[in-house]
Amino acid sequence: MRVSLADKIAARQPGICLYGFAPPKQSTPAEQLHAILAQQRARLASLPVDGVIIYDIQNEAERTSTPRPFPFLPTLDPEVYAHTHLGELAIPKIVFRCVNRDTPDGLIRWAAAANTATPSRLSVLVGAPSRHARGTLTLADACTLVRRHAPRLVVGGIAIAERHARHLDEHERMLNKSGLGCRFFVTQAVYDVTSTKSLLSDYAMATRERGEAARPIILTFSPCGSQKTLAFMKWLGIAFPRWLENDLRFAADPLSTSITLCERIFTEVSEYAREKGVPLGVNVESVSIRKTEIEAAVELLHRLRRQIPGAVV
Repeated sequence: MRVSLADKIAARQPGICLYGFAPPKQSTPAEQLHAILAQQRARLASLPVDGVIIYDIQNEAERTSTPRPFPFLPTLDPEVYAHTHLGELAIPKIVFRCVNRDTPDGLIRWAAAANTATPSRLSVLVGAPSRHARGTLTLADACTLVRRHAPRLVVGGIAIAERHARHLDEHERMLNKSGLGCRFFVTQAVYDVTSTKSLLSDYAMATRERGEAARPIILTFSPCGSQKTLAFMKWLGIAFPRWLENDLRFAADPLSTSITLCERIFTEVSEYAREKGVPLGVNVESVSIRKTEIEAAVELLHRLRRQIPGAVV
């Protein structure tokens, strides 16, 4: 009998494997949307994953003064896209929700509806992209409301190793989120081994000191196939060590190089996580809509899946 994604999270199992993507743009014509859905359903049905992640994309203009490399274009509502457009796809869906755009009443209505859904739904709650962003609801308040009005909803949170490298308190944020009901964590795309291992180390020590079991941490990996993609990933806040960035910039085939680098990073970090007793999983995404980079993400997923002990590929 296959164990469900929700059960794997509840059991704090390592080796969870996910595939992440953003919904199509709101401006997508109906005929094109139909074609995208057909391609996506076929792709997702063939992937050896425990579930998929559907992102809630924010503008994030207030997070940094650096100009955005690509224009921001609003996407379809991830909740609607996951459970309506992809509703017939029999695969667990983790839907991101940016709660700073919610009102308390709106979040309660959403939570109540999610609580009655069958099977149990999964969501990652995301706060404001920066302290300067406007919003009516904090992440802590949102988690409290969801725990009260949707106890069946499986809730996750974000973990950012780059933030830990700057402030050395990301593990404390994770512990606080766990106290608010978060049962798992999804990271930003990983290219910096050192900051990621530092976060895992501090998180493992903190959970042991509290006598708690570590929650599953899903490491995100994203292929990088061009200078534009690299610039966008850096704009998103993803850290690239100098040597690694040079390897990508001057590679004859940056896409192949990035896949190889992601494999090496996952091998090193997953071995370290096992030593520390942290259940680690993997999520593969493409931040680009280029066909070659999407195909590279699928290839990377298969490669990383093969590294998971006992995985069926």
